[in-house]
Amino acid sequence: MEITVKDAARLLNVSEKSIYRWIKQGKLPTFKINEQYRFNRSELLEWATAGKMNVSPDIFREPDDTTDTMPMIEEALQAGGIYYRIEGNDKKSVLSAVVEHMRLPDEVDREFLLQVLLAREELGSTSIGDGIAIPHVRNPVVLHVPRPSMTLCFLETPIEFDAIDGKPVQVLFTLISPTIRGHLHMLSRLSFALRQDRFLEIIRQQGTREEILNEVRKIESGLETSNRLKRG
Repeated sequence: MEITVKDAARLLNVSEKSIYRWIKQGKLPTFKINEQYRFNRSELLEWATAGKMNVSPDIFREPDDTTDTMPMIEEALQAGGIYYRIEGNDKKSVLSAVVEHMRLPDEVDREFLLQVLLAREELGSTSIGDGIAIPHVRNPVVLHVPRPSMTLCFLETPIEFDAIDGKPVQVLFTLISPTIRGHLHMLSRLSFALRQDRFLEIIRQQGTREEILNEVRKIESGLETSNRLKRG
């Protein structure tokens, strides 16, 4: 959701003068529409959370839009891309390479996104075991993007990721969404897919894009059938 400087000042409990000062200093995630500064509500939440600011409770309220079509994993992967042989020898270099490969609008600050991901890793590893990690922050990664996306990266060399099972990580899924609701929907579907033996096997073997998308299609077709039966 796009908000104005006035709205941002209210949500962050500061003056508009402070907002303009932070923009000038390059601290706030912002973009321009018709020469006017605009902000994404969830990006402001992420920024304020990282800075431990005392914000207005209104910033946590997501607009209730039940007409949104929730993303399918296949669609999200096609939007975000599947990449192979991503180089790096530690968390920082790998995440930097991942962020550079992500399909993001020009106005998205990639360096800011990288720092947010790194800050989250300092709080605890996002590895889920089996050599797989889902880099994210304490709050979902929500940016000014037109649609949800999921970027899948296979690393050239497994790296230490402080995983709970002690295994180095070679597969990273990174989720980006314009809404928290969309992020959580993608995360729940991805978690379900990663519990399916065939999909997990294809991921471990770094299958082709076609193999990955075909298997995702099968999984989601089964989910939709199950959901229809429950509703019926």
